[in-house]
Amino acid sequence: MKKTVLIIANLDTRGSEFKFVKELILSRGLNAILLDFSMEQKPFFKGDITCEEVAKEGGIADIEEIRRLYRSDRQKATDNQIAGAIKIAKKLLEEGKIHGVLGVGGGTSSLVSTSIMKTMPFGMPKLMASSMAGHPKYVGKYVGTKDITMLNTVVDVVEINPILKIQLVNAIGAICGMVEISTGWEIEFDQPVVAITSFGFAERAVEPSIHFLRDKGYIPVPCHAQGRGDRAMDELIREGWFQGVIDLVSRGIGEQLLDGNCAAGDDRILAASEMGIPQVIAPSGLDMLSVGGRKDLLEKYKDRPQAVIDKLRIEVRTNSAELKEMAAIMANRLNSSKAPCAVLNPLKGWSSLDEKGRALYDPDADAAFMENLKSLLNTNITVKDVDLHLNTPEFAEEAVNLFHQLYTDWEQAPV
Repeated sequence: MKKTVLIIANLDTRGSEFKFVKELILSRGLNAILLDFSMEQKPFFKGDITCEEVAKEGGIADIEEIRRLYRSDRQKATDNQIAGAIKIAKKLLEEGKIHGVLGVGGGTSSLVSTSIMKTMPFGMPKLMASSMAGHPKYVGKYVGTKDITMLNTVVDVVEINPILKIQLVNAIGAICGMVEISTGWEIEFDQPVVAITSFGFAERAVEPSIHFLRDKGYIPVPCHAQGRGDRAMDELIREGWFQGVIDLVSRGIGEQLLDGNCAAGDDRILAASEMGIPQVIAPSGLDMLSVGGRKDLLEKYKDRPQAVIDKLRIEVRTNSAELKEMAAIMANRLNSSKAPCAVLNPLKGWSSLDEKGRALYDPDADAAFMENLKSLLNTNITVKDVDLHLNTPEFAEEAVNLFHQLYTDWEQAPV
């Protein structure tokens, strides 16, 4: 059976572009299904899945009602078409009829298409070719934490022209290549999979921990704790991908609390606790707040010690009061854990910026965090002090050994 690309389209405002897209995909030897979510007016031609079908699946059977809502309550119309398209796409997926998803268009098309893509499995090819792909205020919302590829068409997707055509060819080549080479998205693991949070200021610990975990029979998966990667990790934990976590870089808690650039939501540590998988926590990144490019935060923290990496990465030191708040959040989430957990406390500093002679070194603030954390944690949760700096291979080995002990005891415990 030929592999098939699902094309998401709004054929009431665009026509020739999608004929070109579908024909070129077909010329590659793949099948294509054109799903039309049009809301504004009658489309130039019918999709393989019509806007009427999409509207009905969304709960509003009359397409004229969608068109009326588009003028009076556009959000409701859009939500209906997204809901209907998701139902249809999921059914096609369950029947094995689609193997990749392509969206093409501007703001509305990007919103609808990526909303559908977010419901598709991790690893399934997904590509959005959009004139909005370079817009910093929107692209994060379109992609979120999902594996969606964005291609910036630069020019708007309205009628074929030589500049747009070359971008559409690139987009079609990309999605066809992904679909052709993909072996599927069902992943089988023959060993426990362990997530490791990472960032550049702790890489001397992260990199060795990967090798130590492999040596002990685990599959390590680093997750970049820059606000998106750690959010994605927590989502994957809730989806059952990981059997444990070595959370070296728990910075997302502080970034969320203080509205930093790397805020990671309210699920940090909580996801693993509620899903009942073992975790070892370390405090890397709680010693700093990412404020680069933020005039409000740069002004607010202008008197703090800071480390300037580049114009986008400026880290300011967190203080004792803030760290005590972070400790309370961490303790509350760890106390709810359904599986063994432990905290590993590096006494000589938490990151490459938090060591003697570096800009963010503040052992008193670090100690205030740990003192409050110890006072709030349940007595069955271990806090192990180690006379090491976090950003070292020795700390990595301590973390992996502690995790392995927790995991082994947990796995062998009677049900």
